[in-house]
Amino acid sequence: MSINRRLLLAWSALFGAGAAGAAQAAPKPVGFGEFKKEAEVNALYHCDFGDANRFSQMLTNINNHLSVYDFDPFKAKIVIVTHGAGVKFFLTDLAGTPWEKDTIDPELVARVAALAKYGVEVLLCEITFKRQKIDLSKIREAPYLRMVSSGVASVAELQAKGFAYVKVG
Repeated sequence: MSINRRLLLAWSALFGAGAAGAAQAAPKPVGFGEFKKEAEVNALYHCDFGDANRFSQMLTNINNHLSVYDFDPFKAKIVIVTHGAGVKFFLTDLAGTPWEKDTIDPELVARVAALAKYGVEVLLCEITFKRQKIDLSKIREAPYLRMVSSGVASVAELQAKGFAYVKVG
């Protein structure tokens, strides 16, 4: 595991997931070259769906996955890769999106934030935002959100680097 990741996890444990009131214009971008196995077990959960029940089940599976490793981020690293309708769960509001008639249960948002305390990261697809004309300012402010150029390509890159592929549903 990288020293930077260890420091980030230690800082998060001491001071919480993020500083209150910290401004974040858009999630920090991550390039394919930065994808690395950082734990004994590394898995990607593929989220290209907008069904809230399915999303909830995915979060339950991730929680169960981490529980086997005692929620130790040095033993298990989980990344959620989102594109298509999957990005809707990480927006502040759905107005002006293809999902504007939907609502997001705040409990789902809280569950993702709770999982992030154990090193779970979420990769958001830039292509989805461009094609759906979704303003990046609609993305929730959270340190565990990162932007990738392509969700599908990220799935393939992570698999090529040894991440196990998991899809719920």
